[in-house]
Amino acid sequence: MGKRHWARLDAVYLGLCCACSALSVAVLLSVGQSQLGGANDKASVQVVASLLGVLMAVIFSTVDYRALARAWPLHATVAWGLVLPTLFLRNFDTGLFTIGYDAGGTANYSWYRIGGMTFQPAELAKLSFVLTLAWHLDRVRGRVNAPRELALLLLHIALPVLAIHIQGDDGTALIFLGVGLVMLFAGGLSLWVAGGALGLAAAGGAALLAFRPGILKAYQFKRILAILTPDDPALADFTYQQNKGAMAIGTGGLAGQGLFTGEHVYVPNAWNDFIFAYLANALGFLGAALVLGLLLAICLRTLQTALGSADFLGRSVCTGIFAALFLQCLVNLGMNLQVLPVIGVTLPFFSAGGSSAVMMYLCVGLVLSVSRQSRRVQGLAKPLD
Repeated sequence: MGKRHWARLDAVYLGLCCACSALSVAVLLSVGQSQLGGANDKASVQVVASLLGVLMAVIFSTVDYRALARAWPLHATVAWGLVLPTLFLRNFDTGLFTIGYDAGGTANYSWYRIGGMTFQPAELAKLSFVLTLAWHLDRVRGRVNAPRELALLLLHIALPVLAIHIQGDDGTALIFLGVGLVMLFAGGLSLWVAGGALGLAAAGGAALLAFRPGILKAYQFKRILAILTPDDPALADFTYQQNKGAMAIGTGGLAGQGLFTGEHVYVPNAWNDFIFAYLANALGFLGAALVLGLLLAICLRTLQTALGSADFLGRSVCTGIFAALFLQCLVNLGMNLQVLPVIGVTLPFFSAGGSSAVMMYLCVGLVLSVSRQSRRVQGLAKPLD
């Protein structure tokens, strides 16, 4: 990579992401000391995954995102080829690895287990989904509201959402749905069509729940009730985690208890879905504000890159990545603050998980690629001004 590449690399954006990863490792070390008996494996995996992710992001930044979008048959085949077996196989042990592994002890069979490590193919599928939908939107630019084209776009969104739902990972399915709808709206969907579709979807959803209440699993229904009635003793098993999370956030004070004091409020799953609650307890309001500021800056920088893209395809790719980042942050923080039910959505860059960290940095690499191409075009245009 030459000097020109480094000059066009959005170092601020990459630096913000690295700052999140560094803070995540520090918090995971604290979690290991205070809640995992001194085990540092979560932090160790995060260090390796983040370093690998940064390297992959820099490499991805050198690749033309348009070539990656054109290669959609290749990455879509790989990504969904890994997802499809998990739709039908449940904890299927091949001897070398396990397909459809239930990593969280729930009805979520979306993982592969290889030795002592796990991999969630939906993370790779999310990246492929953004690229393929961006490519699709670019192909039908200006005709998004035509009935045939709109139907095909909706089918493009619905099939991946349905596949992830069948896996049992409804939280990720909702993120896929949100990303698809945001990209569709940014791609030119009419406000009238969008409003009508939302109205029909709301009415259809209400009717479906009324006539087929069993469509929601019992634990999913109780998680929703837990938000509405958090003090109900009958829901104690479902409110416990969020109540502890709220207690941790509320007792953090201005500067928190400190990372390695061992005086933290116990929060179940503090290394994963509820890392924000643990962090707010350890680092207080100031630490929580720092985390929110970093994540907001990353989201805004992604959106800024989308708006400054040299072409529609780049804008669509960055819009999709912005939507994934923003929606994951919104849902995860809502879970931690007891305003949304627990649906297993992690906090980008912070929650423990090797596959999610690497895939997040691959998304960062795509944004860097769009930014680099845009800066290149602007640089070529300067002599013409």
